[in-house]
Amino acid sequence: MHEEPHPELAKTASFRVESTLDGARLDRVLTRSLGELSRERYKELIQDGHVTVDGEVQLRPSLNVPAGALVDLEMTLRDRTRLGSETGSTYELLYEDEAILVVAKPAGMVVHPSERVRGGTLSELLAERFPGLPTPQGEDRPGIVHRLDAETSGVLVVCRTVEAGKELKRQFKAREVEKVYCALVYGEPRFDSDWVEEPLGRARGSERVTVLAVEDGGREAATFYRTLERLGHASLVECEPKTGRTHQIRVHMESIGHPVVGTASTAASACCACRAGAFRPAGTCCTPCASASRTRRAASVSASRRRCPATSSRC
Repeated sequence: MHEEPHPELAKTASFRVESTLDGARLDRVLTRSLGELSRERYKELIQDGHVTVDGEVQLRPSLNVPAGALVDLEMTLRDRTRLGSETGSTYELLYEDEAILVVAKPAGMVVHPSERVRGGTLSELLAERFPGLPTPQGEDRPGIVHRLDAETSGVLVVCRTVEAGKELKRQFKAREVEKVYCALVYGEPRFDSDWVEEPLGRARGSERVTVLAVEDGGREAATFYRTLERLGHASLVECEPKTGRTHQIRVHMESIGHPVVGTASTAASACCACRAGAFRPAGTCCTPCASASRTRRAASVSASRRRCPATSSRC
């Protein structure tokens, strides 16, 4: 199977700064002009001495660059490979017959390998136990017809025959499969049930999936949720995604002020929800408040005079 090379495999890049970026920061110029890596990665490359402006090495990402300046970037190959799960982690086999397998994937396990992940993924573990699985999604994804985020635990159906793989793919594409997820979110949703219909995508130069207008490259996405139990500072919700976008439930719940507990972006989002009054009872601060530098240090829930460390405002 042919895979697109990671953009960082390119050795060099050279360009002139456009007039629309006259005076912009060097890291912003790189992000806007090349758009292949994240702004944080470009900052690292600058600070490590891999960027020159008009022939001189520049170490400050905040350097203001004039239009017409010649920027040269030396890409450096980094070993990004990591294991797809913790050593000793495995899946649970729930059902098997001649056509399919049904397995429960634990949180923290990647479904299939990629150029960044090798070893310990669900598809690799399945291939060891069930040799000869078909590959409807590619040679490195034996048996896989759908997926779950690495951080999500849940049930997956695996094909054991080519015919089963084709039929499962058809059912998922036709949205005939009912997918239900349970999640613990911060705050209490306003409604007992509601639709979240916001297009999702990655903005240029960013690796993070966010709400993104269709005209900017976002793809239509819809999630229906039900509030199962209200717990004061958090709620248990049941989500049914009607589309299958990457990180759809996490981003949709975050977009309405109720981020999923334990996700990487939870701290800042929860503080935003706290400012919006989503947390009750009044006079308490959100448990997951963290510093803006994303240290994710826990803040105690205490009196109303305590300030939220991420916003510096009283909750």
